[in-house]
Amino acid sequence: MNRAYPLEKLRNFGIIAHIDAGKTTTSERILYYTGESHKIGEVHDGNTTTDWMEQERERGITITSAAITCFWNPSYMDPKDLSKKVMFNIIDTPGHIDFTAEVKRSLRVLDGAVVVFDGVAGVEPQSETNWRYADDGKVPRICFINKLDRTGGSFERSYQSILDRLTKNAIRMQLPIGEEDAFEAVIDLLKMKAFYFEGEMGKIIVEKEIPAEYVERAKKARAETIEKIVEQDEKVMSDYLDGKEIPLETLKALLRKATIANTLVPVFTGSALKNRGVQLVLDAVVDYLPSPMDIPPVRGMDPRTNEEIFRHSSDEEPFSALAFKLQNDPFVGQLTFFRVYSGTVTSGIYLYNSTTGKKERLGRIVRMHADKREEVDIVLAGEIAAAVGLKDAKTSHTFCDENNPIVLDQIVFPEPVISLRIEPKTKADQEKMGMALKKLSDEDPTFKIVSDGETGETVIKGMGELHLEILVDRMKREFGVEANVGKPQVAYKETITGPAEAEHKYIKQSGGKGQYGHVKINIKPLEKLEEGAKIPKNVTREEGFEFVNSIKGGVIPIEFIPAVEKGIREGMERGVVAGYKMVDVSCELTYGSYHDVDSSEIAYKIAASQAFQEAAKKARPVILEPIMKVEVVTPDKFMGDVAGHLNSKRGVIEEMSERGLNKVIKSKVPLSEMFGYITTLRSMTEGRASVNMEFDHYDIVPPNVAKEIAEARK
Repeated sequence: MNRAYPLEKLRNFGIIAHIDAGKTTTSERILYYTGESHKIGEVHDGNTTTDWMEQERERGITITSAAITCFWNPSYMDPKDLSKKVMFNIIDTPGHIDFTAEVKRSLRVLDGAVVVFDGVAGVEPQSETNWRYADDGKVPRICFINKLDRTGGSFERSYQSILDRLTKNAIRMQLPIGEEDAFEAVIDLLKMKAFYFEGEMGKIIVEKEIPAEYVERAKKARAETIEKIVEQDEKVMSDYLDGKEIPLETLKALLRKATIANTLVPVFTGSALKNRGVQLVLDAVVDYLPSPMDIPPVRGMDPRTNEEIFRHSSDEEPFSALAFKLQNDPFVGQLTFFRVYSGTVTSGIYLYNSTTGKKERLGRIVRMHADKREEVDIVLAGEIAAAVGLKDAKTSHTFCDENNPIVLDQIVFPEPVISLRIEPKTKADQEKMGMALKKLSDEDPTFKIVSDGETGETVIKGMGELHLEILVDRMKREFGVEANVGKPQVAYKETITGPAEAEHKYIKQSGGKGQYGHVKINIKPLEKLEEGAKIPKNVTREEGFEFVNSIKGGVIPIEFIPAVEKGIREGMERGVVAGYKMVDVSCELTYGSYHDVDSSEIAYKIAASQAFQEAAKKARPVILEPIMKVEVVTPDKFMGDVAGHLNSKRGVIEEMSERGLNKVIKSKVPLSEMFGYITTLRSMTEGRASVNMEFDHYDIVPPNVAKEIAEARK
């Protein structure tokens, strides 16, 4: 099949960063320089292309990841020579911790990432989280230290923060000429040339000699960079140590190989807002980030045999694709974004979903340019597109060739940590609310809806106050649903800290056929599975729960075992201390009995649920609460007040450091203590302090607090 763009000329990459580091501003420059847009939008004006939702433009933040397809001819090429022109599929992701699921799912389907840093702040909390997600997915990265034009901007300090907090493998590719107001150009350390950005919006790149006062510093930095690159190849290193000049193309080829292998991370610099440096980052994407041909084959499972199988990035292999995002489009309905890993797919066919085992007609396929759409007839291996109107597809579902089925590894999302009660204002709103909540939860896997069994109220759960606020706002604007909303509540959990066993017989005789179920179970805290460990056939395991069937000799018929597991799960949903869901429990079914006539699924389900509740009460149950990683940046004179206030909130201060003229306090604080904290912090510091907060882990609630929580639930 003839491709307009061969696989080696395709780059799927994301732009990831902490909130306010300049991701969206960088994306706008990319769209402008690639010719995708003819006017640069600005976040502060609320007219950017990738932040197209009303809520994003009002708040000046990215909420949903936006997909862009564009084309780039490297700046070092003759503009008339289009032989090196490359197709970009870019995803601009959110930086706010409440929308971290967008980053996680985007990194799952991307081959590389450009990580943007604020040149004043350097590495920030969400930078670390995103870096960890990229590490988990083994995603190659390049870094862009942005905002060097700002007061307090420092390339060296930001670069050092990457080395100290993220990776020792970072290497400088550039140095800035001037900083803060004086920042005007960058030095390319491989070419040993200075690059200035002139003309309208810095579109003209002018190559000059390095100013005399920067030559020595550049030579020293270049030597460090080249040493790290030549270490990747023994022969080249030997030539370098012998004093030979290593050709530029050899250095770039070695660096490309090392970047793709995650053994080196090239670092670039500039100012997206002042239109300096962005084109050179795009050149680096072409030079150093992988094409679909450079990444390992995607792994999956054959649903017929449960055997591990692989698919290579090739149009000739059987079709396989992963749905990674759902989006409700006001003009065309539901869009299902998918990445094709192998084979090809055309519009008009019946698409086989191996996750559900169902087929669905694929009517239209569109390529997204942020909120605009271009209709296409075919999508090839390595490409990203969106399907219009698929009804049964969800995030993480696999589409594939029905004759060569594969189920690709699912995307694992973090659990919600905050909840609130919601009720429709009118009867008309009630009917619309159910549909709106379902559509929003389909789009966002970290947004959960549950019904309170005791009160019948609807409870929505999410990653933070802003996350739920945005979803309620979208429900009102996009679906016309007016609702009353309660106060945010912490999503507590329960677990056990010791082993216990219980036996329960459920026998009911009420004339006619009776009910009989009898189980004996052992429970204990769930142990972490070692990497690569095989799960035995008699064990089912998922996040937070393990069920082990140790029944021998058919004392319970095999058809009733699933009912026992279901009953245990229902018992876990109710908890035993304060009615919160139990997690991290291993449950073993050890014995039971059955009745030829009266045994039934419902009887075993009830028996298992009751047995679990009895055992859990004996297994030293505790309440778990979400602990947040909190970073406060404050002027020096308020540092004592801020630290004391965090201590009063059961906070543990872990580190105090300096950032420019400000102090940084890092601590771990229970989420329950942090509601309304931003308002308190502002009033305490004359509005001059800022706070970043993200989920870190769950921990056991102290006994006095647990007692208050349990009493409040009664």
